[in-house]
Amino acid sequence: MKLYEYLAKDAFRRAGIPVPQGRVARTPEEAADIARAIGPVAIKSQVLAGARGKAGGIAFAATPEEAQAAAARLLGAEIRGYRVEQVLVEEKLSIDEELYLGITVDKAAKAPLIIASSCGGINIEEVPEEDIVRRHIDIRLGVYPYVGREVARRLGLTGGHARQLAEILTRLYRVFCTYDAELTEINPLVVSGERVIAADARLNVDDDALYRHQELPRVSDGTELEEKIKALGLAYVELDGDIAVMANGAGITMSTLDVIKRYGGRPANFLDAGGGAGVEATAKAIEVLLLKKPRALLINIFGGITRCDDVARAIVEVQKTRGIPVPLVIRLVGTNEAQGIKILRENGLSAYRSMDEAARAVVAAAGEVA
Repeated sequence: MKLYEYLAKDAFRRAGIPVPQGRVARTPEEAADIARAIGPVAIKSQVLAGARGKAGGIAFAATPEEAQAAAARLLGAEIRGYRVEQVLVEEKLSIDEELYLGITVDKAAKAPLIIASSCGGINIEEVPEEDIVRRHIDIRLGVYPYVGREVARRLGLTGGHARQLAEILTRLYRVFCTYDAELTEINPLVVSGERVIAADARLNVDDDALYRHQELPRVSDGTELEEKIKALGLAYVELDGDIAVMANGAGITMSTLDVIKRYGGRPANFLDAGGGAGVEATAKAIEVLLLKKPRALLINIFGGITRCDDVARAIVEVQKTRGIPVPLVIRLVGTNEAQGIKILRENGLSAYRSMDEAARAVVAAAGEVA
């Protein structure tokens, strides 16, 4: 379970990790009151999405009036698929240097892993490997200050800054253990004058350990659309591409995304309609995909329990009743394949037998590089 930034910062604050002073506001007036007490502030939308700044989800204000106006603009807005219902209003930091510091679980090594970098403020995946410090944690020993000093030295910090980072790292590991975390992350960890301070905070708690943390509010991390589709019994994750994808099974869906990427396309979603999807579920899945207005739609069915004739009837039903306003590419093989193909042909549609051919065709139909 992902926690909002303000909840993560509460946990950090209790562990002694320095964070900017501030509070959550749910109305523009509350934001103005907080700014009146603090001075110049950053107003940060509380959504479970990264890159909020690039999406317009973070604003700065020098006065309470500016803070009120910025909060009014952010509250109710949609940032990367999430509606903003609260903002964190906190002191605006002067930034001399931005670092990255995180602890996650290395499943291959079966051990916690410290990840640090002198390149903060961007996604760690975008940082060149030579600029990343990695160090496994021996859970029998934990994180002693010398580990923190070593990490600080490799980041180029000295003196008081190095001592502060070492202390923050030991406390971050305490948070990691206390909350049974999958990830604790500070990005950026800011050098501001003499201070080293967590400008952002991320804390993801292992779902299997939530029963031990009844004190934590339960946070749903799906977008509005993802939650709506989940209620239909479908597995769906939004992606940032423009080719809608429906397949029947998690494995074939993942493979479909990979093949689309191989031909230069950009999948818009992961949608697993299920191994035994019938006419109704398939029709709902197609309708959902069209909500995001993709440039093309690929339906990739390998019929086992799922019957190809059921899928074909669902496609035809959606086409006749609601219309499919984008290029449609179908791959259909397996149980009752002949009946499915016959139904499609009777309604002016066709299907590929090969996933590879279908993926290439949908990328071309979307106008992307094939």
